[in-house]
Amino acid sequence: MTKGNPKSQALAAIIWLLFGVVVLAAIIRTEAAPRAKAGRADASSVVIDADDIGGVVSSSKGPEAGVWVIAETSDLPTKFRKIVVTDDAGRFVVPDLPKANYKVWVRGYGLVDSEVVNTTLGKTLALKAVIAPTPQAAAQYYPGDYWFSLLNMPPKSAFPMKIRSRDGQLIGEEPDAPGNFAPTKDTEIENQAHYAFLLKRGCEVCHQMGEKATREIEPSLGTFDSPALAWERRLMSGQVGPQMTNALNSFGHDRGLAMFADWSTRIEKGEVPPAPPRPQGVERNAVISLWEFGTATSFFHDVGSSDDRHPTANAYGPIYGTDFSGNALAVLDPYKNTKEMIPITLRNEKDRELLKPFTPQTIGAPSPYWGEELIWNDRVTSAQPRLDSKGRFWFHSQTRADLPDWCKASSNNPYAKIFPIPEGTVARGGTFYEPKTGKFGSVDTCLPSGHMVFADDKDETLYYASTPGVGPDHRGGIGWIKTRVWDETHDSEKSVGWCLAIIDYNGDGKTGAFTKADEPPNPKLDREVKWSNGYGVAVNPIDGSVWYAGLGNPVPGRIFRVEIGSNPPETCKTEVYEPPFDNPKRPGVEAYSTLGLAIDSRGLVWAALAGSNDLASFDRSKCKGPLNGPEATGQQCPEGWTLYPVPGPKFKGSNVLADSFYHNWVDRYDTLGLGNDIPIVTGTGSDSLIAFIPETKKFVTFRVPYPMSFYTRLMDGRIDDPKAGWKGRGLWTANETRVVWHIEGGKGTSSSVAHIQLRPDPLAH
Repeated sequence: MTKGNPKSQALAAIIWLLFGVVVLAAIIRTEAAPRAKAGRADASSVVIDADDIGGVVSSSKGPEAGVWVIAETSDLPTKFRKIVVTDDAGRFVVPDLPKANYKVWVRGYGLVDSEVVNTTLGKTLALKAVIAPTPQAAAQYYPGDYWFSLLNMPPKSAFPMKIRSRDGQLIGEEPDAPGNFAPTKDTEIENQAHYAFLLKRGCEVCHQMGEKATREIEPSLGTFDSPALAWERRLMSGQVGPQMTNALNSFGHDRGLAMFADWSTRIEKGEVPPAPPRPQGVERNAVISLWEFGTATSFFHDVGSSDDRHPTANAYGPIYGTDFSGNALAVLDPYKNTKEMIPITLRNEKDRELLKPFTPQTIGAPSPYWGEELIWNDRVTSAQPRLDSKGRFWFHSQTRADLPDWCKASSNNPYAKIFPIPEGTVARGGTFYEPKTGKFGSVDTCLPSGHMVFADDKDETLYYASTPGVGPDHRGGIGWIKTRVWDETHDSEKSVGWCLAIIDYNGDGKTGAFTKADEPPNPKLDREVKWSNGYGVAVNPIDGSVWYAGLGNPVPGRIFRVEIGSNPPETCKTEVYEPPFDNPKRPGVEAYSTLGLAIDSRGLVWAALAGSNDLASFDRSKCKGPLNGPEATGQQCPEGWTLYPVPGPKFKGSNVLADSFYHNWVDRYDTLGLGNDIPIVTGTGSDSLIAFIPETKKFVTFRVPYPMSFYTRLMDGRIDDPKAGWKGRGLWTANETRVVWHIEGGKGTSSSVAHIQLRPDPLAH
C-alpha cells in the first residue's frame, strides 16, 4: 500500500479487504458446488458415493459435453449396463451400481468409441474421448432413422403410381402371410402418404430400417450381378422371407428393389446422413439401466412393470415380458439382477399342435444368420402384459384351436346375434399369469384380442382392440373381459362381450340392424365401418368411453370412440374421426396413419401418427359437426385435432420423416419426473422414447445409445417409492425387435429391458 493521505489509505484497505472476501467466497462456492458450469474440470472434483463411478470426459478439443458414459458388467447373473450423459464441463456420475467389476467407455455423436477402462466402484476416472477421424466413422453411431433418411422417396409428382398385379406369384411371396400388403390385383398407390405408410409400416413393423444390418448387404449372401438382385436375395432369407417380400411388393417389386439398391450403394460409396444433435438440457439428466433379457431368438412384444391405473402396484417387483416367438413369459428381477423364462401353458395342451404358427415353418432361402434352421414356432403369440389389482399379468395370445360355439350366429349369445363371428377366425383370447401360484389361466374370447387396457370400473374390465388381419373378413371393433365376473364364475361366455364398429347412421340412439361395410348405405339402418380393425386402445377416465386407433385405412387413418351403454350390444355406438388430410377446413395439412393411442387424466386423446410423424391430440369437445349419422364418417371434425410434428430427419426428396412410431403412452402420474399427463411416443426407428411437454410445446428425446438398434413398441411407468425422489420412479420398456440378431453385437445377443430415470441434474447421485 502506498504512502499518502490517511483517509485514502483507510479506504484502499477496505477495498482490498472486500476484494479478498469476494475472491474467497468465489473459491468456496466453486469447491462446494462442483456441478456449476465450467470450461474444464478435474475428475477428482466430481463427488461420488461408494457405489458410484464418476469423473470427466475430454478429448483433444477439450471437455466433451452431452456424450454418453457407459458402464457394463458381466459379473452379475445377467449382463448389466448403466448409461449417463456428461454435463457442460464433461463431468459425469454413474450412480447406484451393483457391486461388480465394470468396463467403462465413452460414446457420442462426433466421436468414435473410446478405449475401454476396467474399473471398480468408488473410482473417479479421466476418460479420453476420441474425435471421429472421418464423417463415415462418426456416422456409425447414428440411429437407424438417420441412415434411413438417405432413401430417395418418390416425389409427390410420381403419384398416382401403378402397381402391377400378382401375375402368377412374385418371387418369394406367400399370399396368406401375416401382414401381407402386396396387391392382389392391378392397383394404384394414390399418393406419397400412402407410399410412406407402406414403406415404414411394411418394413419397420418388425425391425428398424437404417440399422447396420439393413443398410449393408451381408457378404455371406454371396456375389450378385447387381445390387437389386442382392436385395431380392436378402429379402427371401429365413422364415420371414415371404413377409419381407410381400412388404416390398406392396410398393412395386422392381421399383422397390431399385430404390433400396440405390440407397445401399450410395452408403457403400461413402454417403452419410446429417449428424443428430447431442442430448441437451433435461435430456442430460437421464439415467438408463439395461439388463439382458430372454434368449438369442426372443421377440418381445411389450413388457409390463405395473398397473397403468395405480403406478405404485408391483413396487420393486419383477418385470414381465411376453416372448411372442418363444411361447414364453420372461421375468426379470431388476434388484436381484436375475432373469428366467416361463413356458406358457395352455388349458388344453392337445390344442398346441393345432394352433397355426404366426411365422411360416419353411425357409424362403437360407438365412445369413441361421442358415436352414427354423428358429420360431410361434403358436401362442403372446403380447402386451397388463397388471390387474390381484397382481396377475394379463396378455393376449392364442388360447385354443377352434372358435367357441357361443360366438356363432346359431347360438343364443346376445352379442353373437348382432355381431356373429365367422368360422376361421383366429381364437386369440385373454391369458393371465399369477405369480403367487406360478400358474397360467385363460378366458375364451370371440372377437380376436389385440392390444389391451384395464378400465377402472367395478368389473375391472379388460378392453382390447380387434387385431388386424386375424379374421376372414377383417372386421374390427372392441372386445372385453369382465375379470370380476370371470373370477366369480369362471365362465367365458358370461365374462366377455364385443361390439363391431357400427355408426348410428339412422340416428335412433342404438345399434340394431346394420348394412355391411361393403354394401350401399341404407338410411333406415346403421352402418358398419369398413376396415375398422384396430391397434392402440385406451379408456377415457372421464366418461368411460373406449377409444382405439384404426389401422385398416392407413391414409389418413382413423380413431374410434365406442360407447358401450347400459345394455350392450344394443346400446353400443361408435364414432369415427380421421386426422385432417386434404380437408378444406385445414388446407395444406396432411396428417396420417394412426397406430398408437392413449388418453390423459383429463380425457384428452393422444395419437401417434406413424406416417406423418406427428404427435396429435384430439379434443372431441371442439367438434362443430355431427358426431353420428350420415355425415359423421371421419373428416367431420378437423377442428378437434392439434398436430405437433416430432423432430427428426426427413427422407430425401420429401417432407416425410424417416422415424417410425409403433405406439405411444401417457405418463398420467409423473412416473418419469417430467410432470403429470406427459405423452410419450416410441421412437421405434431412432433408439428412443420421445416425450412431449404440453406446457412448453417442446419435445424431449431419451436415446438408448448402446446396444444400437433399440426398437421399442410400448412402455409403462412405475413408482417403487413415492418418498425416494427420482430413485423411486421411472419408465420401463425393452428392445422389442423381432430380429434380435440385428442388435449391436450380432447373433447371440439378447434383448434388454430398459429402466429410464430422470435425476435433477447430470451429477446427482
